[in-house]
Amino acid sequence: MQPVIESIVLRQMASGDRLYLQLYKFIGAQPGKKVYIQSNLHGAEIAGNAVIHQLIEFLLTINDTDLTGEIWLVPVCNPMGTNERAHHFSPGRYCVYEAKDWNRIFWDYEKEADDLVAFTKSQLQNDLKVIRQNYLTIIKQQFAKTLEKLNSSGVPYTELFAYKLQNLSLDADYLIDLHSSTNQALDYVYYFQNREDSAKYFLLDFGILLDKYDGDAFDEAFIKPWLALEACFKDLGREIKFDVEAWTLELGSGMQINPDSVAKGVRGVKNYLVQKGVLQTSNLPDDTKNHEMSFASSSNRKKYYAIAGGMIQSRIELGTSVKAGDKLYQILSFNKEGKLPSVIDVCAQHDGLVYDVATNQAVNEGEFVLGIVS
Repeated sequence: MQPVIESIVLRQMASGDRLYLQLYKFIGAQPGKKVYIQSNLHGAEIAGNAVIHQLIEFLLTINDTDLTGEIWLVPVCNPMGTNERAHHFSPGRYCVYEAKDWNRIFWDYEKEADDLVAFTKSQLQNDLKVIRQNYLTIIKQQFAKTLEKLNSSGVPYTELFAYKLQNLSLDADYLIDLHSSTNQALDYVYYFQNREDSAKYFLLDFGILLDKYDGDAFDEAFIKPWLALEACFKDLGREIKFDVEAWTLELGSGMQINPDSVAKGVRGVKNYLVQKGVLQTSNLPDDTKNHEMSFASSSNRKKYYAIAGGMIQSRIELGTSVKAGDKLYQILSFNKEGKLPSVIDVCAQHDGLVYDVATNQAVNEGEFVLGIVS
């Protein structure tokens, strides 16, 4: 099966060179759901590119009759961030020109949907499919005003960039955003309310419910309007759930392509597509239906920041379960007060799992050391 390949102009640089997005569309023999998958939104988080490459290689081997609907894949979706360098390091988390996080710039229709109650009342008796189409039409109409703004005058680059990506994904049914930790981390999935069952399809050991968010991240901006509409229907006495889902897969550490993380990502995305009826393949492990995973809430994350400047030593290993009072790490502090160096023990304040640790073990006071979720 061969994809339709599109190159989309993204930005012209001062040198005259242009940046592009490359989109791979695999379209099945029968119409169905649209799946949008992208990687590398943060510049140092590159493992997802390898996942997309392996997915492309796999899709090339199947027939169009094995795919119902379509899968859109965009690797290296943020070339500005990917190309950013500081000596040997690849940060790329922020648009340094505008001082904005690349994943906190997206348009959230729910924030301007002041007529949501009226719309919901008008749809109370409609079929779920009709409601989805009517609501999507309104979202697209509002989003089109963004294009009017782009065409009428120059806008900051982050607005242009956000439009380009959201324009590709706005009408998707399932959105998968492939990330890695900025630091060193476990493999896990971020998911949204009432989507726990589908989260298991990714076959990861761990999932974090996004129960606190502002809606400006890519996955949040996509699904937040649909969650708001579900909540509004519930308030009016009708329980509904749209088959619309958004996921962020966190696959290992930044600036690295860990083969194990990539393998988990590929296996998980394939299984998800099979379970959602998009893909037909028998090439999956036997244990997928009985897979068990642990869940936690994003509001129960605790980040530990250095209480003094110095060097981190004796740090507990990534993936360790801890109890309150357990020693997490030591800070070797070299003071400038005419005293001998000191060693400061830092202990856990709560029970939980160490899921994220800083790459750099030299810290200034107030810098991130590790994260625990319970």
